[in-house]
Amino acid sequence: MQIKTFCGEAIAPYLDDLARLRIEVFRAFPYLYDGDPAYERDYLKTYARSSESLFVLALDGERVVGAATGLPMADETDAFKRPFVEAGWNPEEIFYFGESVLLPAYRGQGLGVRFFDEREAYARRLGRFRYCAFCAVERPADHPLRPEDFVPLNEFWSNRGYRHQPQLRTEYRWKDVGDEADSAKPMSFWIRELS
Repeated sequence: MQIKTFCGEAIAPYLDDLARLRIEVFRAFPYLYDGDPAYERDYLKTYARSSESLFVLALDGERVVGAATGLPMADETDAFKRPFVEAGWNPEEIFYFGESVLLPAYRGQGLGVRFFDEREAYARRLGRFRYCAFCAVERPADHPLRPEDFVPLNEFWSNRGYRHQPQLRTEYRWKDVGDEADSAKPMSFWIRELS
């Protein structure tokens, strides 16, 4: 296993790998994302365009098996900035974590912790961020596609010092597995103050 980091446009050779990985991992609960490669490439360009974005890749040989992303909140789309601006937060002080995706066979080996460590260290090195933040989809506890053995990551995030901020909310649209069209999904944010 190797962990490699890239910034900005340096990720370009891996965009198709990242799109494939996001589609595969996010197909599972709670995202249930019926992915589209063209949409994925367009989404990932937001990160590739930001000179201060970070991509942390986990590679098994040459195969990308996991990835985590981040960028200054000021470079994110309005859907992610708006809740902070409306609540009086300064996006210039926030480093935003996009996704952290890892194939199931590689979980439980410390890679998720490493993804957070790398992004937090990078935000500190940039020297102007007070907070790190990310958002997660909210699904009802009785969702019909929720697996019986599903364990939310809330405890993992809390143990890393992130606190749920349910008042900071947005919606994002995608098509769920089995649906005919996309629909809005509620998302809420988790935040940690960098020491």
